[in-house]
Amino acid sequence: MSERKVRVRFAPSPTGALHIGGVRTALYNYLFARQHGGDLIFRIEDTDSNRFVPGAEEYIIESFKWLGITFDEGVSFGGNFGPYRQSERRDIYKKYVQVLLDNDKAYIAFDTPEELDAKRKEIPNFQYDASTRMTMRNSLTMSKEEVDALVAEGKQYVVRFKIEPNEDVHVHDIIRGEVVINSSILDDKVLYKSADELPTYHLANIVDDHLMEVSHVIRGEEWLPSAPLHVLLYRAFGWEDTMPEFAHLPLLLKPDGNGKLSKRDGDRLGFPVFPLEWYDPKTGEVSSGYRESGYLPEAVINFLALLGWNPGNDQEIMSLDELVQLFNLSHCSKAGAKFDFEKGKWFNHEYILKKDNAEIAALFMPVLKENGIEAPMDKVITVVGLMKDRVSFIKDLWGTCKFFFVAPMEYDEKTTKKRWKEDSPERMLELADVLEALDDFSLENQEKVVMKWIEDKGYHLGNIMNAFRLTLVGEGKGPHMFDISAVLGKEETLRRIRRAVEVLK
Repeated sequence: MSERKVRVRFAPSPTGALHIGGVRTALYNYLFARQHGGDLIFRIEDTDSNRFVPGAEEYIIESFKWLGITFDEGVSFGGNFGPYRQSERRDIYKKYVQVLLDNDKAYIAFDTPEELDAKRKEIPNFQYDASTRMTMRNSLTMSKEEVDALVAEGKQYVVRFKIEPNEDVHVHDIIRGEVVINSSILDDKVLYKSADELPTYHLANIVDDHLMEVSHVIRGEEWLPSAPLHVLLYRAFGWEDTMPEFAHLPLLLKPDGNGKLSKRDGDRLGFPVFPLEWYDPKTGEVSSGYRESGYLPEAVINFLALLGWNPGNDQEIMSLDELVQLFNLSHCSKAGAKFDFEKGKWFNHEYILKKDNAEIAALFMPVLKENGIEAPMDKVITVVGLMKDRVSFIKDLWGTCKFFFVAPMEYDEKTTKKRWKEDSPERMLELADVLEALDDFSLENQEKVVMKWIEDKGYHLGNIMNAFRLTLVGEGKGPHMFDISAVLGKEETLRRIRRAVEVLK
């Protein structure tokens, strides 16, 4: 690392929900900043006014709050390099557009969409560049007086970057090494539009990164083709010495087949691609989110961190603090990372196991309430401790441990046929009498007394315990039998045994 302070940014556009790939980009920026004692900037790139979606900015901020990714400065966080919303920086961009025009690094173009379409039809693979610019209506082919008159009239125009042909542009990428692209394949990109008095992404991004003293640009691989243009812009402004270092992250790929992960893949295979549930105000469509689907934020963070990066060892479960310690951009893959959503479920299961039972119980309480159950917290904590190793999501606990809170009204036919023997009614009534006589209904005492009773009577252990389970649970599932009866308590255990005998005899 150089002596320069590390400053990185995450700069989404408020055009809808935040894609999980964007979350991973923000996470990598966060890990890099924290590891190097640097700053993470939150910038909103809203120069495309046509695509602005109300509520998107708030959604993005709430997503990061839920995930535990914190910013040091930016929109809604404050800081000394604002404003951090690009639509509030119009005058700044105008100044730098003028710098490029004054230095013959850019030019004004008046070509209408119709004229551009005509050129595309006339010239196969038409590109607005050094080979075609002198045939177009722009300040390079028109007199200054004519240009000034059209601007004064209010004629719409764009400012294009003047790219010199046949120059090898070198981009040093931390992940990919040296990338060389010849400038002849680049077009004279539009940098500014008079229609809305806003710059395009390319200009705004360069100006903002420079003025905000960004040291490293860590972004998705889809921006790699734009990197040579950005290098040329830094050079045109005379900012090459303070140009940030680049790192282009591998794409997140579909779980099956080829191509970039999309919302359609999530819809098709049944997993979220957004951190929070998103309601699209334009279409009314609701898209699922990781939070609402029952994922723990720590699990999502851990899962995403390992999509395209590895710590160089076999460790898979890592806290955010551990990820900060271990993260290294040079360990990022160049190839895309397949989005293994089943692995995401595995991480969620592992984090449920890691969490304190009381914390899981508190998260499970709303699920119980939804099902009409009011239960004391100590009972819920005990049940969670017995059952959490069986689920990948907290909401799934209800289906797994409902019997702790609701007595079975019917008994699984398959289990009954297999486990309920001819002598089961008689044996279960005997067992009820044994249990009723107990003053100490603890798990340990129940087990000791019942096992002795089975042994003394010479009964078949499996037959007794299977029938016992059926009476309390209604089917052949659940944890250790005396764990169940201890949680239910003496009165409820006896009630369930005697009811089952009545129903099944």
